[in-house]
Amino acid sequence: MYGALEDTICAIATPIGEGGIGIVRLSGPQALVVASRIVRLRSERPLSSISSHTLHLADLVIPASDKQDNGENGHSGLPASSLLDEALVVYMKAPRSFTAEDVVEIQSHGGALVLGMVCKTCVEFGARMAEPGEFTKRAFLNGRLDLSQAEAVLDTIRATSSAGLLVAQRHLRGDLAREVEQARTSLLMVLAHVEAGIDFVDEDISFLQRDELTRIVREACAVVRKLEATAQEGRILREGAHVVIIGRPNVGKSSLLNRLLREERAIVTATPGTTRDVIEESIDLGGLTIRLMDTAGVRETDDVVEQEGIKRTRLAQDEADLLLLVVDGSAPLSNDDIELLRALKDRKHLVLLNKADLAVTVETDAALVGHASYSISAKTGIGIERVKSALRAQLLSGGFEAAESITVTNVRHRDALCRAAESLGQALESVQAGMAGELVSIDVRAAADALGEITGVITTDEILGRIFSEFCIGK
Repeated sequence: MYGALEDTICAIATPIGEGGIGIVRLSGPQALVVASRIVRLRSERPLSSISSHTLHLADLVIPASDKQDNGENGHSGLPASSLLDEALVVYMKAPRSFTAEDVVEIQSHGGALVLGMVCKTCVEFGARMAEPGEFTKRAFLNGRLDLSQAEAVLDTIRATSSAGLLVAQRHLRGDLAREVEQARTSLLMVLAHVEAGIDFVDEDISFLQRDELTRIVREACAVVRKLEATAQEGRILREGAHVVIIGRPNVGKSSLLNRLLREERAIVTATPGTTRDVIEESIDLGGLTIRLMDTAGVRETDDVVEQEGIKRTRLAQDEADLLLLVVDGSAPLSNDDIELLRALKDRKHLVLLNKADLAVTVETDAALVGHASYSISAKTGIGIERVKSALRAQLLSGGFEAAESITVTNVRHRDALCRAAESLGQALESVQAGMAGELVSIDVRAAADALGEITGVITTDEILGRIFSEFCIGK
């Protein structure tokens, strides 16, 4: 997928489209040489003479190629040595750059033609176009970032909430890597002692006693399981929470969606069954992204279109992180309401008794016992702020804050932690059963290797290719 580190790569590092500023990034051993072919400093100094990490005003010039020397026009019909644009240029000398290589960034106006011609010229004079994520991959391969930090770069770019951004930044600073490596280091120490005991079994040398071995493995296992337990909330912080509004027709589901969004997004009428499909919108709830889904009302019906809507409702319900069941609080619970309440068993949910602006009759209904219920009015806004607070508390363990805890947000990390925890559990059983050191060492090594996959101490080309292919070109 990627070329050698000896290549000099280039790419447009800003989003596609028109903009006030566009950046072309060069990285590699020939970055200065290639950039010198297109950059003419206004100070008339050679580009190779400028200090690292300083900005310089320059003209971008399309130099004459061999064909142009023979009198032919070059790029897009422009004459030889055409003035292309003015720009600011910065040189970052290795290893003090994002990739830990020589880097040159050319900051010109953000037109697609200008940036494309800069890249084309750089390629003609020795660079090649970067693959998706290749700059970040080089930062990893050159030791500038570990693999969890490299993935945090993508999480930072894709963050949709302030909470998700905080977690990504903690990972980018290396907080997760430090926690993982501390546990892995203790396991490697255990492994060294166990394997030494195997190799020098007949020598008069003191190795780790069983109680000490049990303590270290148990502590490592506790750290791993603690991190693993944060994965569900971490996914919510990273991707947002799926919250599905369910209920029978005409209880106020669409009105609730509109009230939470503060806009008339869903059609609201007195006719039951108005919503036939799933309507999805996002809101920011105290720094947490909530993906709200309004669904078709659940009831028995012969309408084919409405039946399809109910089918989609049930699919959305199965995939939800939390369900909001809306019932008509001004009327007795129906059989459909009771069936929906039963379906909420073992699921995160809130029951909303809507139409509190009318007479409330169901608050003391026996079917509501054991359910967190709130009286609201989607029409007037009564109780909506309480529901928002309850939503956040349910999704994030009643007060969990991203800034205060290390959280696993990546599926790959969670899977590695699961394998590490399983291996450590087996190692602990082997130690307590007094089994041979060879059997203990197999499980301890498997756990250490699984933790090493998180930071990239142990990895494969397949894993790297899968991770960095998700990046955009230029990052």
